[in-house]
Amino acid sequence: MIKEQKINKEVQAVKMTGGEALLSALEDHGVNTLFGYPGGAIMPVYDRLYDHKEKLNHILMRHEQGAIHAAQGFARVSGQIGVCMVTSGPGATNTITGIADAMIDSTPVLVIAGQVGTKMLGSDAFQEVDLVGITQPISKWSYQIRSAADVPWAVARACYIATSGRPGPVVLDFTKDAQIGTLDYQPTIVDFIRSYVSNPQPQEGSLEQAATLINEATKPFMLVGQGVLLGEATAELEELVKKTDIPVGETLLGLSAMPSAHPNNLGMLGMHGNLAPNKATNLCDVLIAVGMRFDDRVTGNLETYAPQAKVIHLDIDPAEFNKNVRVDVPILGDCKQSLKKLTALCAPRNHQSWIDSLLPYAEEEHRVVCSKELCSTPDGALRMGQVARLVSQAAHDEAILVTDVGQNQMLSSRYFRYTHPRSLVTSGGLGTMGFGLPAAIGAIYGNRQVNHDDKKPVVLMTGDGGIQMVIQELGTIMEQQCPVKMVILNNSYLGNVRQWQEMFFKKRYSFTPMENPDYLKLSDAYGIKSKRVVSEEQINEAIAEMLSYDGAYLLEVCVEKEGNVMPMVPIGGTISDMLLEP
Repeated sequence: MIKEQKINKEVQAVKMTGGEALLSALEDHGVNTLFGYPGGAIMPVYDRLYDHKEKLNHILMRHEQGAIHAAQGFARVSGQIGVCMVTSGPGATNTITGIADAMIDSTPVLVIAGQVGTKMLGSDAFQEVDLVGITQPISKWSYQIRSAADVPWAVARACYIATSGRPGPVVLDFTKDAQIGTLDYQPTIVDFIRSYVSNPQPQEGSLEQAATLINEATKPFMLVGQGVLLGEATAELEELVKKTDIPVGETLLGLSAMPSAHPNNLGMLGMHGNLAPNKATNLCDVLIAVGMRFDDRVTGNLETYAPQAKVIHLDIDPAEFNKNVRVDVPILGDCKQSLKKLTALCAPRNHQSWIDSLLPYAEEEHRVVCSKELCSTPDGALRMGQVARLVSQAAHDEAILVTDVGQNQMLSSRYFRYTHPRSLVTSGGLGTMGFGLPAAIGAIYGNRQVNHDDKKPVVLMTGDGGIQMVIQELGTIMEQQCPVKMVILNNSYLGNVRQWQEMFFKKRYSFTPMENPDYLKLSDAYGIKSKRVVSEEQINEAIAEMLSYDGAYLLEVCVEKEGNVMPMVPIGGTISDMLLEP
């Protein structure tokens, strides 16, 4: 294990505590932003942080769940590791949801948690919890630091594992005596772990097989997932599409991998996706999946999923091959490399007639669904999709969209328009309500990390249910003067559950109606400018005011109470048989 380390012996060793070494190691690995909440078991580190404030910007969140979601938002926008730091016991366990969320959505985050001293381990000491045991199944690596001497190696290994290969969360459980113990610190790098292949090379034979299928296909179709964004392969994707003229559909987390306006982009796949790409999945003769995992919300009933197609799957994680869908040609490797090599082997093609054959499905969806969702109801109530499209247009399709989970998520993701990569931050696989507000805070800092300004607005679209799970983070926004543009789509329901109750439970609205607080008074208490709109006559002016305001802004939009997200594939249904109406 020690052989993994590369110690920079040219830099003179400096004696310091384990807590100081942790902060120095983070700095050595390019970390400059932390999201956290202090407590007794992590106090030695926070004490040393007092002297590192110029290099490490610590954002004090109002809850540990907020800290981990903010770290996720930072990572998703910046492409760099997000770091959160908490204390032991409840501080540590409050991060569990975020760790699981980061694992299933492949988000590189590092959770640093304080722990009781090594002599007290296993004694049920105050605020002791077996964090390593809890998090091993939901993280890429979880490790307990019991000696100050292990700190440089542990941080280096954690950062390497989190950001290499298929990214994901890592956890360092930091005992208190290791924090106050001393070591001779020298900068350390880990870039190799035996038996861990972080960057497998694509096999030429598989690439040639895939190219042959693509070159011979008459109706090829490409599924694009978040792996393209994580692999920074959007340019390579567009080169392949340009050469082969293959139509494309994107998963929820894959949205923004291609510009919304690209002529080959048919839209979003899956349960609440667009009709044309779902139809194309079950009509194509070759299906090319890039950086996606064939989850159930994309495939629907596996027995009826693309049975007619030869399947090519490009992924960096071999565990995804044949896990859900039978694959004819697996291509293991970083998609940035795989796509480039595949493009070189593919012949130029023109598939306009195939693309044209799919356009009537898009036209049908627009006529039956979109044309209604983009307008107010007959009695004048605003709709969620309508609001999302107006916000996107007002921001010239340049905004970074952060969503919570539920109807607000599906409709804003569907009707926002994306111009640049990494323009959508949302909780996909775990579907975590409460994700949105803290993730938007993290997205602000992630955007500053890569663009060095706040010119690109970060817009949060959330529901009245999700925001109340984390509403204390308005305090973080107040303290940090964080310019998040918050849009609460308020229908006074837990809307997604209510929709299912309407469609599948005979409209028995069991505990989904919600009594809500006065969000404007709450905003005023936190010193955040706010406005409430209830009609189409008010909405454009309010959006313009929100986007032009220099600071945080909360816009409450009272929307249609019993609106539904359509189209929809019922659970267990076939993706090509979408319901266009409830």
